[in-house]
Amino acid sequence: MFFIPDFSYSHPRNFLFSAFDVIDILLPLKKRSANSQFKNVMLLMNMRLIFGFLFVLLVLIQSGCTKEEINPNDPKAYINITIDPNSTFYQELNTVGGWMYLTSTPPSRGIIVYRYNLSEFLAYDRMPPNEPNNCCVDGSCTRLIVGDYFPFAYDECNEISYLLLNGGIIEGEGKFPLIQYNTTYNGQLLRIFN
Repeated sequence: MFFIPDFSYSHPRNFLFSAFDVIDILLPLKKRSANSQFKNVMLLMNMRLIFGFLFVLLVLIQSGCTKEEINPNDPKAYINITIDPNSTFYQELNTVGGWMYLTSTPPSRGIIVYRYNLSEFLAYDRMPPNEPNNCCVDGSCTRLIVGDYFPFAYDECNEISYLLLNGGIIEGEGKFPLIQYNTTYNGQLLRIFN
């Protein structure tokens, strides 16, 4: 024999069933007294605390497990370049959407600089992020090419296209996006570094 809940009272958290009603349904019927109802309420509050704590703990554990995988092909080159993108030498970077190649020290294969907007630049390594040594011949390895592929950087060896706006893969099969470097621009000088 089970207690049939009374829905006549309105509880602020009353959806279809309140938690009190669920406890009344699930717990066997004894002679209900004020003391047993108090115990049921306390049990419910403790259960809410425990489930709330477990939920928060689960969310924290899950958020800690979604880290991005680090690209093992990152050249780990020391990059610290400062240029004046407003000068005539870097004329390609004077307008939004402009791009150009810069040389850098090995093991980097060079840098692609892209003007994202008036105050932001993006810089990517020219080393293909996926299978970079597939097409190396006599110490000379492939580099990403922009040229006719603009607004994409293209890996001719692995046939993968990357979007310059965010470095993501647009066409082809690969696991990693472009290898990106940090940039700061103060209105006159652009610094590219890692």
